[in-house]
Amino acid sequence: MQPTFEEFVTARGAALLRFALMLTGDRHQAEDLVQSVLAKAYVRWARVAEMSRPEAYLKRVLVNENLRWWRRLSSRELPVAAPADGAAGPDDAGSHAAREAAWALLRRLPSRQRAVLVLRYYEDLSDTQIAEVLGCAPATVRSQATRALATLRATVPTIDREALP
Repeated sequence: MQPTFEEFVTARGAALLRFALMLTGDRHQAEDLVQSVLAKAYVRWARVAEMSRPEAYLKRVLVNENLRWWRRLSSRELPVAAPADGAAGPDDAGSHAAREAAWALLRRLPSRQRAVLVLRYYEDLSDTQIAEVLGCAPATVRSQATRALATLRATVPTIDREALP
C-alpha cells in the first residue's frame, strides 16, 4: 500500500530537511527548498508514491531545485550564522567556529560538486546511488568528487590559520 502524502512527510520530512540543509548551508533556505519541492510533489503524489523509491526521487528533485536556485542571481546570498538552538554549552563557540569554517570551505565549491560531497559523506550513498539521484553516470560522480576534494585540499593551505578554531 502506498503511503499518503501526509504519512510520507511525517515519516521522512525531517530527513529531507536535513538533506536540504546540507545542500544549502542555511536553515531558512533549506526549509524553503523542501517546501517548494513538497508542494510540487503533492500535486503529483499519486505518481510519486508509485515509484519504487519516492524518497530518492524527491532528493533528486531537491538537488535539481537547489541548482536552479543557485543559478539565480538572487540566490547568491551568503547564509548568516544563526544562533544555535538550545542552551549554550562550554564548547559551543569552538564547535560553531568549526562548522562555519567547514561551510566557508563548502561554499567555495560549485553546487554540483557540493551536492556530490553531501550525498557521499553526509547521506553515505554509493557512487551508483549518487548518480541515480543526480541523473548522471557514476564516473561523473567520481570525477566531481575528485575535483571537489582537490579544490578543498588546495584551499586549506591558503586559509588564514588564525581564523580557524
